[in-house]
Amino acid sequence: MADNPANNGATGAAPALNALAQYCKDFSFENPNAPRSLQQQAEGPQINLQVNVNAKQLADADFEVDLTLEGDAKVGGKDVLFAFELTYSGVFRVQNIPQDQLHPVVMIECPRLLFPFARQMVAEAVRNGGFPPLYIDPIDFVALYRQRAAEVQGQQGGQTLS
Repeated sequence: MADNPANNGATGAAPALNALAQYCKDFSFENPNAPRSLQQQAEGPQINLQVNVNAKQLADADFEVDLTLEGDAKVGGKDVLFAFELTYSGVFRVQNIPQDQLHPVVMIECPRLLFPFARQMVAEAVRNGGFPPLYIDPIDFVALYRQRAAEVQGQQGGQTLS
């Protein structure tokens, strides 16, 4: 009898990641200098973007993951055309994932699933604010995860025990 390739080792169950819910937790869009900011600008805006991912465990296999996108567009380094802050969240059920792989799955794969929806919300808000839509470039959540892990490791390495 052949082994079923979908089975995961001793438990016999396949790994699974399911989105149970997705929702906008917090959203803000500002156009503080309108209508002046809507006029033709002499130079293109500088777009700034910060990305953050947080997660909390809700139950044995359920996690709430928050993807926060904060950004703005400035002209001349100081005049704000627009600014936004979005926390787009989801509840995910993670089953049959080895414990050592659970954190990367939650912090990489879950925000990767949320990102297209958050990206669309930002694009539509910027367009509704009177500007061309801002389509955020794809985010490398693996690189973001590694960067955050290195930051945490660096902070722990600088501490001494007394």
